[in-house]
Amino acid sequence: MAKASDSWMLMMICKLINLNSFYNFVFFTLGLSLGLTIGFHGPKTSPLIISTNIFSPYFLSNTASSSSSSSSPSLLRPPISASSLPAQPPQGLLLPNPSSQLMSEYCMNGVSLEVGNLSSLFHNMSDEELLRRASVGSNNLLVQNQGYCSLIVPKLAFMFLTKGPMPLGPLWELFFKGHQGLYSIYLHTHPSYNDKALPRDSVFYGRSIPSQPVEWGTISMIDAERRLLANALLDSSNQRFILLSESCIPLFNFTTIYAYLINSKLSFLNSFDDPRKLGRGRYNPRMQPDINITDWRKGSQWFEARRDLALHIVSDHKYYSIFKEHCHPPCYNDEHYLPTMVNIRFQGSSANRSITWVNWSKAGPHPGKFGWGDVTEEFLNRIKFGSNCTYNGSLITSHCFLFARKFVPSALGKLITLAPLVLGFGP
Repeated sequence: MAKASDSWMLMMICKLINLNSFYNFVFFTLGLSLGLTIGFHGPKTSPLIISTNIFSPYFLSNTASSSSSSSSPSLLRPPISASSLPAQPPQGLLLPNPSSQLMSEYCMNGVSLEVGNLSSLFHNMSDEELLRRASVGSNNLLVQNQGYCSLIVPKLAFMFLTKGPMPLGPLWELFFKGHQGLYSIYLHTHPSYNDKALPRDSVFYGRSIPSQPVEWGTISMIDAERRLLANALLDSSNQRFILLSESCIPLFNFTTIYAYLINSKLSFLNSFDDPRKLGRGRYNPRMQPDINITDWRKGSQWFEARRDLALHIVSDHKYYSIFKEHCHPPCYNDEHYLPTMVNIRFQGSSANRSITWVNWSKAGPHPGKFGWGDVTEEFLNRIKFGSNCTYNGSLITSHCFLFARKFVPSALGKLITLAPLVLGFGP
């Protein structure tokens, strides 16, 4: 009878965890408390694997006040203290209120289980093996191992596509400070670059993945993006994936960006039909019948993806092969492959906008650059709040961009000076 009762209780938890209403949340909490009591003091039951989604309200944080020095939550250890929850976004931002708890963590029988802690990014896998291994990853936030079932804290994966050093690294160091356990960093650099020359306490130390040379405008750019995604997907706690370059800067503090992305139901990937020569004019009819001119899309290279979309990207062979064979300059893979593939297969999965601001007001193949003389409080605030967009399909907000580029090394000093006042973080 005891085993049957325990099994019934666990089945009820599985059902309740997929419901979103407030009342079901209350019942879930009561059931979980009873289940834990039985688990610790009653007979042992069979291992339980609960399939859940990061975007369920049960796993979203109610923004509580905290400083950048707050202790970070360790994976799979009960409980998360209030001081480790993401801080409230700056006043005036039109962000939805996350629900009451970031994560409910426990380890059955008092045993802690470490997962997703990849101390070294080095491996000898070929791209084919890496993509294959990453593509079988899970969306689950609950991990089962040796009979223990535990929740993991969702992390943001910051994927930097860079030639070598990070000239704006000191600004990013300030941005990440105090938030260990809520992010992962991956660097795709030239193979000759050695990140071990960095100080050991740098957030970028040892974060380079096995890389290959990248040539602008070619399929090697897509290879690098997929390589970054695949390496990041090997960590099951990474749930949002952000592609950035060495010239990017964050426009808000970490807790604001974390809340914005973790609460989003959609990925952020720009995709539009451009009838001009720079859009449809790049289409190759040899892509038919799998890709027609009406499917053809263009968009920003700098995307952000949910874990489910990231898995689809690294799993794609069909459309990647078509682009590799038929898209050559003046067709640029980084501007057309993902926008077109997502338009064909995953319409509705993206907010259809980029969260990385770029200035294309000047004619030419490359966007505008910004140095010391360009960086002012007014300029940064214009980027941060100068647009309107929708968030989660309905909320109208001026909070559209979380990152911006291209900032050259001479801008670093000015950015660090303005960061506490304008960006919300700093010394």
